[in-house]
Amino acid sequence: MVFSSTIFLLYFLPLFLVIYFLVPKWLKNTTILLGSIVFYSWGAPTFIFILMASTFLDFHLVGMMHKSKEEKRKRDLLVLSILLNVGLLAYFKYANFFIENINSFFEYVGQAPVGWIDVALPIGISFYTFQTLTYSIDIYRGVSKPLDKVTDYILYIMMFPQLIAGPIVRFNSIAEQITNRKESMDDRLLGFYRFCIGLGKKVLIANVLGAKADEIMGMGSFSTLDSTTAWIGILAYTFQIYFDFSGYSDMAIGLGRMMGFRFPENFDNPYISKSITEFWRRWHITLGTWMRDYLYIPLGGNQVSPIRLYGNLWLVFLISGLWHGASWNFVAWGMYHGFFLVIERLFLKDILKKIGALGSWCYCFIISVLGWVIFRIEDMGLAMQYYQKLFAFDFVKIDLLNEPRFVSILIIAMFFSFFLFLPFGKKIQDLIFFQNYKMRTHLLMWGVSMVLLYLCMGSLSTTGFNPFIYFRF
Repeated sequence: MVFSSTIFLLYFLPLFLVIYFLVPKWLKNTTILLGSIVFYSWGAPTFIFILMASTFLDFHLVGMMHKSKEEKRKRDLLVLSILLNVGLLAYFKYANFFIENINSFFEYVGQAPVGWIDVALPIGISFYTFQTLTYSIDIYRGVSKPLDKVTDYILYIMMFPQLIAGPIVRFNSIAEQITNRKESMDDRLLGFYRFCIGLGKKVLIANVLGAKADEIMGMGSFSTLDSTTAWIGILAYTFQIYFDFSGYSDMAIGLGRMMGFRFPENFDNPYISKSITEFWRRWHITLGTWMRDYLYIPLGGNQVSPIRLYGNLWLVFLISGLWHGASWNFVAWGMYHGFFLVIERLFLKDILKKIGALGSWCYCFIISVLGWVIFRIEDMGLAMQYYQKLFAFDFVKIDLLNEPRFVSILIIAMFFSFFLFLPFGKKIQDLIFFQNYKMRTHLLMWGVSMVLLYLCMGSLSTTGFNPFIYFRF
């Protein structure tokens, strides 16, 4: 089940919210937990037992670690907890990838392949694994105290708004909210507005752009592709993935707000960045900060020799790429971004300062757009072929007036992606997302939200095209 589906919007969410708002305070966490179990079981009924069992075991391992007085025992239990969670992620997400590469090597040397049955990937395993790691590591570091009830811990891991696609909610940022939070009518309304904005981004923008991106970039071969069409395809995907993922994050943040939770922001207008370093402070923020605090800093952070620092940066982004998917194109994508982060630290940041804001923005936008080619096309040979078509300079005239819907949505996507370049852009964004509302603002946002909801329901009822890029991660 995904948020942008009629089953969720017409049945699950209304029923859940009615029950949640009616039950007494002491039953609210139980209501969320039961709703989350139903939500996850809808798409992965088999994996719900694995998820709950591993979470139950991890809760008790961390509890034993917290109570232990011996540092060695605490460290051993932490390692065991990490191995449990990373081991499950490695098996379910990377076992097929490992065996495929082993068999490719065996085929190359003339040996018989390893017999293997493909392992199915549990929905959202990359996201909730990182959340379990923050719990055990934060408790070990003394940043937070462990939860008293195992049901509260399972709730933290399985809370349906952020279960399958984030944002990655670190335990220390939400621990107090799990056991003691307050909801107000403002929270419910602001959450509803945020949810509708995210739904509009996903259904009305990302889905339209995604259809065009799939049409162009989903070809089995690009031999007949011209440069104009190739650039249209990658630009469509560039804005599709942003509005798809940021829209889903908005919906998650909005749903959490309706229940009194404050989830962290996950996107901050990444396409206005003037360097790849800045891009990664604005794109998938919760993943970037997780990698920084739980991997980059423990590796030494900035307090190491330059060579080791650059190696750590590249390693972190290689792992970040692999986190996104078990395929060599994701590894290449991570190394690609890691390369630009390293050269920006070495010398490029000084050049970017000299060429000015416009030149720096052009550089960053082009680099990020080109990076999406290897993110979207898993076959590296086809990806290289697509790059060739982008720079073949065989541009042809295309009558885009034949596709008014796509063209208008692409223009809208570009406008909102670069909205903060406008003098009043940040003020309006802050007013919508972060300010206390007056009555007339509530009335305006309520009207806008209802229009968006109506348009989204109409779109979903007339088309079966409703992909979600990060669903498989």
